[in-house]
Amino acid sequence: MAYQTFTLDNGLRVIHRPDSSPIVYCGYQINAGTRDEEPGEEGLAHFCEHATFKGTSRRKAWHVLNGLESVGGDLNAFTTKEDTVYYAAILKEHTSRAIDLLTDIVFHSVYPQHELDKEVEVICDEIESYHDSPAELIFDEFENMIFEGHPLGHNILGTATAVRSFTTADALRFTGRHYRPDNAIFFIAGDVDFRKVICQLQRADWSGKGRIARESGSPVARNSPVSPSSPSSLIVNRNTHQAHVMLGCRAYDIHDERRMSLYLLNNMLGGPGMNARLNLALREHHGLVYTVDSTMVSYSDTGLWAVYFGCDPHDVKRCVRLIRRELDKVMEKPLSAVQLGKAKKQLKGQIGVACDNRESFALDFGKSFLHYGWEKDITTLFQNIDAITPENIQQVARELMAPDRLTTLIYQ
Repeated sequence: MAYQTFTLDNGLRVIHRPDSSPIVYCGYQINAGTRDEEPGEEGLAHFCEHATFKGTSRRKAWHVLNGLESVGGDLNAFTTKEDTVYYAAILKEHTSRAIDLLTDIVFHSVYPQHELDKEVEVICDEIESYHDSPAELIFDEFENMIFEGHPLGHNILGTATAVRSFTTADALRFTGRHYRPDNAIFFIAGDVDFRKVICQLQRADWSGKGRIARESGSPVARNSPVSPSSPSSLIVNRNTHQAHVMLGCRAYDIHDERRMSLYLLNNMLGGPGMNARLNLALREHHGLVYTVDSTMVSYSDTGLWAVYFGCDPHDVKRCVRLIRRELDKVMEKPLSAVQLGKAKKQLKGQIGVACDNRESFALDFGKSFLHYGWEKDITTLFQNIDAITPENIQQVARELMAPDRLTTLIYQ
């Protein structure tokens, strides 16, 4: 079904995807994440995400937490490198309640210090638990190598020391810069009257007590793009039972036409299918790993492609050789028509199944609309996949996967 869109006078863009489900997913996506932190603010975007639930000019923290759960709804949030998202899942008869609560916490939170003091330790526990998982921690350190200290490479959580230093003033400063209607979108998916949604948003209090305290100056521009970097290698001794290994490089931004070819190639190499080439080479044929996968991320001005695996320390070199062999294959010889056709069919099937998760799809079309103004269209996506040629795949492999292009990080 076609999307409905509208832009309020204050610059807030709204997008609705109608469907027949009685469950509504809706929320605010803000064009601000880790990469928008200034020096000394590392972890502040994620801190504000937590702190936003701690009270507004109208509601105490308990009333925020109970606002939707009392009617069986769900209220959640997360922070990424480029955005912060607050969203809800509710029965459609509670849509107005969800819109009111979400608008209140995003644009009227007051970040009381006594509540922040309690939440700080929760975040620090999250940080410490993350440090206990080398399979997760290695991704952050690898991204810092790839982006060489740029905020895109920073750990989203920040450090315990930094988090313990944040105050009400810090939260108001960051949200005052970024939590603005003209720097956000409101997305909604479900069987709702779009006109009523727009009317409720238009009637919302956009200049209440919380906004007056925070609205100073004009929105800041996103920080500078990443600088060029050179491949590097690093071995870190962490005394882990397994060795954890990542290798990869910078890749294509969201606007690059080569991105779709990498999307398909990445799925062939290390996607979720058990028939992914790297899984067959390392696990099924040789029994060397439990997990091996490849990932790609496209940001507004750069991207990342990487392979991760964990294995016994004495198998690291063998695993790297096997991965190198698979990468060389796609670099040296174009895929046959049959191979490419099977790869396309598998990827389109995975996308179709994933779209059946309405919550994930709502978050996804919201993100596309926030950053690029795109109305996500699966039919067009399938057409773009079908247009990929064997030469496109080989070109991408040669550009990104040559040995002298790859950065390597090993935990042992």
